[in-house]
Amino acid sequence: MVTEKKTQARRGRPANEALGQTIVDTAGELFAELGFQATTLDKVAQRAKISKLSIYKHFENKEALFGAAFAARCQQLIPQALFEGVDGSAEDQLMAVGSSLLRTLLRPDVRNVEAMVTADLTSQKSLSKLHYEAGPAHIIVQIEALLRQLHAKAVLNVPDPLQSARLFAALFKGSDLLIIARFDEARAEDDNEIESYCRSAVAMFIAAHGGNDHARGYSPASRSKGKI
Repeated sequence: MVTEKKTQARRGRPANEALGQTIVDTAGELFAELGFQATTLDKVAQRAKISKLSIYKHFENKEALFGAAFAARCQQLIPQALFEGVDGSAEDQLMAVGSSLLRTLLRPDVRNVEAMVTADLTSQKSLSKLHYEAGPAHIIVQIEALLRQLHAKAVLNVPDPLQSARLFAALFKGSDLLIIARFDEARAEDDNEIESYCRSAVAMFIAAHGGNDHARGYSPASRSKGKI
């Protein structure tokens, strides 16, 4: 006779998968609240109301759990729409990606995760690697795919899509708005400030990659007026 518990497991997510997700979610909360060093597997088990042995059945150690939790958090914080359903001219597409990227980087929860990694001197090297692989590296791969498409359509000249993707991401990661947000969130999150910065960054990127006027969304008249 099949028990009710087994029936529920069959109907929904497998028990092991559901438990693994619970562990990841709980660990993510604690890492964000306490930082890497102060978060222990005992605390994760206590909050999740499970045994520590259950954690070890899913993750080899705390570092592995942090990597899974960090990757999950990045997937939540970085919307997939950043790279999907983007249409229009090269300028329109890059504006959509750049604006979404900068707005994501400006989010307090995203900045808090970066601050946690920076503040943890003991494990900074390993945490920085996990941070890069789960966040920036993922973003760069997606931007690279978009640039390959624009190059294939001959609307931009991008002979090295990976390098150009890194440069494009750096234009937004290096925005002074991320520093301004530390002491003046209202200004940093102002739509006009974000729009102005993104438009200038995209114009600079397009100018460096030899897009034609149609791809850029500019007319010859606007070029003669010095609007590029």
